[in-house]
Amino acid sequence: MQWIQITNRAEFAELALDCGVQRVMVDLERLGKQQRQGGLGTFISDHRPEDVATVRAAVPDAHLIVRVNPWHSGSRAEVEHAIDSGADSLMLPMFARSAELRDFTAAIARRAGCIALLETRAALDALPEWIGADGLDEIYVGLNDLHRQLGQRFMFEPLADGTVERVAQAAHAAGLRFGFGGIARLDEGLLPGRVVLGEHLRLGSDSVILSRTFNREMVERPDSDWEAVYRTEIGRLNHCAQVLAARTAAEVDSDRMLARDLIANAAAALAR
Repeated sequence: MQWIQITNRAEFAELALDCGVQRVMVDLERLGKQQRQGGLGTFISDHRPEDVATVRAAVPDAHLIVRVNPWHSGSRAEVEHAIDSGADSLMLPMFARSAELRDFTAAIARRAGCIALLETRAALDALPEWIGADGLDEIYVGLNDLHRQLGQRFMFEPLADGTVERVAQAAHAAGLRFGFGGIARLDEGLLPGRVVLGEHLRLGSDSVILSRTFNREMVERPDSDWEAVYRTEIGRLNHCAQVLAARTAAEVDSDRMLARDLIANAAAALAR
């Protein structure tokens, strides 16, 4: 498992890498995001194109991902700038048609990795059409938007109903990397990070985005020793991944059923 830390702060990117985070993401997605997620408590990025080069210079050994905007008239210019600034992989969000993803991979032209962020019903339905796109390297399932597109109440419902597993199987069959959602600290969240991590390992996920809980002290208590807290939480996550990787088949299935029950309970509570 590789952890993905979203940040545009050079010093924080350096700390994350030192703590064992392998992938850093600069998030340039702005178009349409306020309309989709405004008021829902999700993060609306304030990252800027010039941040890519800043983070690249700070962590030359990290795998740098740049999430660009959904495909639009200025996408080719965004792709060129990200590649010129040192991005290792580019991520396309909110695509609905196979043609959008194929245009994206064509614009990259194998000069960087290509990550398809699957978060629309249309993209899910068209998965067999675009999963073989030339230049595609990875599929990442974005649960925040996808669960709403599917008419669900809780972010992890696509994990319980088999949707994420179906995408994982298709990705593995095509020889692509795969990841999904975000992960909280081990014992926090409606679906605790420990349970989420178990599902990542069961499904053969390669990476997961660290939620804002991992660095919340940096924002809420900047005068505290937040760096030590962050380092501790990443260390706990790494240790837990090693323990979960050693589970028996029966233990993996038991944890799968636990995840399904917790998701159903959380969805029912939100419905009430």
